[in-house]
Amino acid sequence: MLDQPARTASDPASGPLGEAFRSIPVTGSGLKRFSAFLGPGYLVATGYMDPGNWATALAAGSKFGAALLFVAVLSSLMAIVLQSLSARLAIATGRDLAALCRETLPRPVSFALWLIAEGAIIATDLAEIIGTAIGLLLVFGIPLKIGVLVTVLDVFLILALQRLGFRKIEAFVLALLIVIALAFGVELFLAKADWSAVAAGLRPDPAVLTDPDMLYLALGILGATVMPHNLFLHSGIILTRAIGPSLPEKREALRFALADSAIALTFALAVNAAILILAAAAFHANGKHDVTELQDAYALISPLLGTSLAAVLFGVALLACGLNSTVTATLAGQIVMEGFLNLRLAPALRRLVTRLIAILPAVFVIYAAGEASMGKLLIASQVVLSLALPFAMVPLVWLTAHRAVMGVMTAPLRTTLAAGVTAVIITALNVKLIWDAVAG
Repeated sequence: MLDQPARTASDPASGPLGEAFRSIPVTGSGLKRFSAFLGPGYLVATGYMDPGNWATALAAGSKFGAALLFVAVLSSLMAIVLQSLSARLAIATGRDLAALCRETLPRPVSFALWLIAEGAIIATDLAEIIGTAIGLLLVFGIPLKIGVLVTVLDVFLILALQRLGFRKIEAFVLALLIVIALAFGVELFLAKADWSAVAAGLRPDPAVLTDPDMLYLALGILGATVMPHNLFLHSGIILTRAIGPSLPEKREALRFALADSAIALTFALAVNAAILILAAAAFHANGKHDVTELQDAYALISPLLGTSLAAVLFGVALLACGLNSTVTATLAGQIVMEGFLNLRLAPALRRLVTRLIAILPAVFVIYAAGEASMGKLLIASQVVLSLALPFAMVPLVWLTAHRAVMGVMTAPLRTTLAAGVTAVIITALNVKLIWDAVAG
């Protein structure tokens, strides 16, 4: 039941990310207006190639070769559908997903969704912290337990960048994404992958429904690809654009935003596929079927590919990936806290609070579990994200299909159906995973 109508984007108190709200002008020629929307998709894409994704893709590629590549492709298609709804929601209402949940849903439901969203961000941060710490270890030799504490400094990186404008954050993220892509491009060239096996991996394998190990890793890929915090993130950062109030301006903004996210998520799919194909070519093909630790992958990749350059590229790409992911996870945490709790703090304090809420439990888990469990924690974090995903998807699908919220920009029936089918498939797979775990 709707408690109150959503406020419009013209309400100065309605925007997420404080000073960044509506800070990027959308003016000039069609090409210039389109360029104003290039950026949010790449921040979202960062969440689709985070360190947790690396661990899951490495485990899947080493254990099953390229057999689970179709899951990465399917997950990316699902992501494009869901992110399109997230952008549509923000552009139509001038509000982000978290704020609309608070405003339109009963308070107990909204509070429960906030707790689940925070849990998902903690799981996300667990992966980012581990990945960044391992990258610091591999590139600079910093011990893991010190590296996880160093990652808290990313909040100051965000503050420094955002003082220069939100576009600087987007430029920083895009630059690191290019570094990651170039590194894996070189690694794939060195690995000499079996492209016939890669093509076969694009066909769905029914064994995923009967093999618990394959299903677990498939859900890990799904959790790493379609991430709940990204649905909140996208709906918030789109509102950094000064979108006009008229319907034609909103429709144009939606077209531009959809193009931006489709291009960026296709780029993310290419990187994800490269990680899995690299693991299949370097590890599975050489009898290394149980590579779950990023450190093991780093140690093995040079002798298997015959050059020390492979390990250097792996470490640099991992560090770049961890830095990017912690930036976007912090922004997502800020959007979730502000939206669900309507909490307004000074920018520095707000980012520090949202970062600490996520990082403290993650650091505790890392210290309690020990360094030897890093890889297993990474994969488990991705499965937790998959389990939390329906609690972000269902409100998103419901809100974008609701005319009282969206007005004339209500999602087309075919899009709602596609998103609904996505939600059902993911939820059904999650139930199967839980059943397998209970049944042993």
